[in-house]
Amino acid sequence: MTGKLLNHRLEGPASAPPLLLGPSLGTSYALWDKVAPELAVSYRVVRWDLPGHGGSPADLIGPGATVGDLAGLVLALADSLGVERFAYAGVSLGGAVGLHLAVHHPERLTSLAVICSSAHFNGAGPWQERAEQVRREGLGRLVENAGGRWFAGDFTVPELVRDHRDADPEAYAACCDALAAFDLTEQLPGIATRTLLIAGREDRATPPAHLRQIADAVPGSALVELPGASHLAPAQCPKAVLAALRTHLAGAPRRGVEVRREVLGDAHVDRAQARQTPFTARFQDFISRYAWGEVWTDPTLSRRERSMITLTALVAHGHYDELALHVRAARRNGLTEEEIGAVLLQTAVYCGVPAANSAFAVAQRVLAEDPGEG
Repeated sequence: MTGKLLNHRLEGPASAPPLLLGPSLGTSYALWDKVAPELAVSYRVVRWDLPGHGGSPADLIGPGATVGDLAGLVLALADSLGVERFAYAGVSLGGAVGLHLAVHHPERLTSLAVICSSAHFNGAGPWQERAEQVRREGLGRLVENAGGRWFAGDFTVPELVRDHRDADPEAYAACCDALAAFDLTEQLPGIATRTLLIAGREDRATPPAHLRQIADAVPGSALVELPGASHLAPAQCPKAVLAALRTHLAGAPRRGVEVRREVLGDAHVDRAQARQTPFTARFQDFISRYAWGEVWTDPTLSRRERSMITLTALVAHGHYDELALHVRAARRNGLTEEEIGAVLLQTAVYCGVPAANSAFAVAQRVLAEDPGEG
């Protein structure tokens, strides 16, 4: 199995922020056919297939598999594509993979959307029985009832039913084993990733109560319930799912703008936005989304610490216009004049006396102009 990856499809600009989309048990990445092309206008979309589904090799997992094993395959896929951090959205089992990543690998996620899924899937018994049935009889009987489990009313998607019929029984059963063993109920309060829950009001497999349980436990999460949607909401209600995802995914840039204003001040951000042109718009979005929406919001370092690091880096590279901006930012982040001086003195040792001399001149001018800042 070494070197094997999940089958996947790439859509959207290579330079756009990455978004991984996970499928439900019994389906392929075709589940996202009505949603992914729209998302690919703004994101680098990566749709993937479960083992033994669509084009993924069946032997990527075996009996006794766990959701953690599937999450490991997703991370291996991301690594192979050079994707370090990504937004993630998944349906049912694909949503469980997202929850596992948020609990065990939060540093890889920029945001999470869990669609028609659960933190526990009603316990191990039913899934163990289904795994035994599939290993014994194949997928025939389950395929016959797929429409009733997946969709509300008379709606159906023949392509997805064919995917179910063509899935490898052993891999399907191993995915059932993963669902049987899955229960993250107790870990939900520790999830810090910005999270959206989407429930289908007609979903009998994972009713809205399952998504409400996650929303109640995950700090700051949001819940959207879709009328008329059953278990495969992206196929049955693509416009509603797309609208919810767009709003959720746009949250990082908005948060980035908020942090940028808090650190640099409204006047600077207003000037930058006023100068924005179609030519610079993508760069401004990159700054808000990545620098301010992801790096500056990472709780590992305080804003004081980030200011000290930033001052040092700017002196080292001779970016004195930016240095003036970040001396003001350092005052907003709580550094005293003495502490700023100590940081610049440190740069004299490691960046050179001429660089520190220029830096002190810039800082002295700024501090004289804004003696009460902070």
